[in-house]
Amino acid sequence: MLRILIVSLVAGLMACSPLSDSAASGPWDQVTVVTSAGAHTFHVDIADDPDEQRRGLMFRRELAEDAGMLFLYERQQPLSYWMRNTYISLDIIYIDQEGRIVSIAERTTPLSERSIPSAGPAIAVLEVLAGTSARLGFTPGDEVRHPFFDGIATSE
Repeated sequence: MLRILIVSLVAGLMACSPLSDSAASGPWDQVTVVTSAGAHTFHVDIADDPDEQRRGLMFRRELAEDAGMLFLYERQQPLSYWMRNTYISLDIIYIDQEGRIVSIAERTTPLSERSIPSAGPAIAVLEVLAGTSARLGFTPGDEVRHPFFDGIATSE
């Protein structure tokens, strides 16, 4: 009986966690970037554990214009990405804990192992098809909406 209670409790907690796989449905698979020109929504895969974050969009050969990957971290920190084994040129958008764009690395070079750092501390990264940021007018300071940012305490 105790074992069933513990398993039920753990399953319930995992379902409530914003970083659990079971939470990656519904609104969790969408992110919206709000610019001066309007709101732009993307369908995203969530990378919220170290294995998913290491793999990212590696080995993919295509990405839809309205698709991307959202990387979520437990704490805000300087982040750096590279394009190792990534065949698609991407825009890498670094986002702070308040859901604001910190910096954008546009039109990254496929297969490059050059480090691409954020311009400041970030807690999330949105990767979209290269040229998307310029086409839609993304700039640092623009708002990024996703349930992940709703649950973050902004005081550290």
